[in-house]
Amino acid sequence: MAAQTIASSETLLRQLTPQLLDPLARDLANQVQWWSLPGLVPCSTSEPESYPVAITGEGAPVLLLHGFDSSFLEFRRLAPLLSPHHQLVIPDLYGFGFTPRPPAADYGQEALIRHLDELLAHLPSNSPVGVIGASMGGAIAMELARRHPKQINRLLLLSPAGLTGRPKPIPPGLDQLGAWILSQPAVRRSICRQAFADPKNSVGDAEEQIASLHLQVSGWRRSLAAFARSGGIANCGTPLPQQPLHVIWGANDRILNGPQRREALTLLGSQVEELDNCGHLPHLDHPKIVAQCWLQALS
Repeated sequence: MAAQTIASSETLLRQLTPQLLDPLARDLANQVQWWSLPGLVPCSTSEPESYPVAITGEGAPVLLLHGFDSSFLEFRRLAPLLSPHHQLVIPDLYGFGFTPRPPAADYGQEALIRHLDELLAHLPSNSPVGVIGASMGGAIAMELARRHPKQINRLLLLSPAGLTGRPKPIPPGLDQLGAWILSQPAVRRSICRQAFADPKNSVGDAEEQIASLHLQVSGWRRSLAAFARSGGIANCGTPLPQQPLHVIWGANDRILNGPQRREALTLLGSQVEELDNCGHLPHLDHPKIVAQCWLQALS
């Protein structure tokens, strides 16, 4: 079963890459390597899996972490701007994107962190790693930084989600219903448009294709439901990690608003830079500004 899942994930991505409408997405997909991470074997009878990691550029490594129900392709516009200066390590988070989904595996927060622990162990230990985390990936970046204070040297969070609040496990049955709802084309189009500041001019066939491409991976609905049952990602903001931290937040973010936004902004304080004409995805709405923010901090 595990070997079939691996083959289907690799084969699917290989088949879909030439069909990508966005040339930047095609370029990034062609940089994917499949890493064996034996520490993630879900049970004694399972074989080691291989996980997708896009590797591009040269220089000090930077780990880029995407958001909920997304993939490494989220960084297609930012990667070309940073790769002349850094080696970019862009994985799909565990249970998301094009990762294999073993039926016996856990898909909660600890599983996501354990996957990244294994990935960091494959990087040179003598080279400090920067981390850029978007949305849910921003909260995961905070937890990862606390666990690896010597290896991770700085953080940039892009509209981070999951910094406050408590885990909210979704009951069995409702988890499957929620995953089914998220699989509906009209729902995905709506969420994709909601994530951009100016969907009329920013969202077309290419953006909608990328937002739904990974739904074709075997086990997508099962792993998403399991993640919902686990309670998702929450309360990752405290204590703040010791590494230098900067946050970019879109002034037109319609995904994170209300109490969750206010609580996060209170927690982060002066470390937050708010961008006008920017939605929930600063790295897609304003990739040049995000890249400049990261690179200027190095000068």
